[in-house]
Amino acid sequence: MKYTRLTKEQFEELHQEFINFLATQSITVEEWDEIKKNKPKIAEQELDVFSDLVWQGVLTQATYIENLSAQHIYMFHFKEKHIDLIGLKLTNDSIDLTTKEGFGWLRDNLLDDAVELFTAQKEYSNDPLKDKFELIQQGAHITKGELFTYFEKLVG
Repeated sequence: MKYTRLTKEQFEELHQEFINFLATQSITVEEWDEIKKNKPKIAEQELDVFSDLVWQGVLTQATYIENLSAQHIYMFHFKEKHIDLIGLKLTNDSIDLTTKEGFGWLRDNLLDDAVELFTAQKEYSNDPLKDKFELIQQGAHITKGELFTYFEKLVG
């Protein structure tokens, strides 16, 4: 398995897509029930293959990813040949960027000495999708890139 298995909730959300996936392999609902009951290892393999296909589709489409914590925001833009990073770090521990108040403080105090902005660029490894996936595993979320675009104008 290249990525991670989808959660039960994700499988439930993608129920119809999973049925279509099984159908492409000529597996009926009755056969799937039989496989789950009598061949659990094969059922596990099918779940893993489907999970990888879903992840691959999601990661292929992802252009922006953000990782937000109490004291930092890392914003990634995945370009054709490299990853652009805009980072924001607070040196004031009393501000929590994960709260509405903390984010409001940031908006009003971007030029404060407690706010450090920096940029970086990184080449992809031999597997760009895996690079994206690892960032998600570390707590990042796929976004539309509005925050990246906003800060790109400030640091650009």
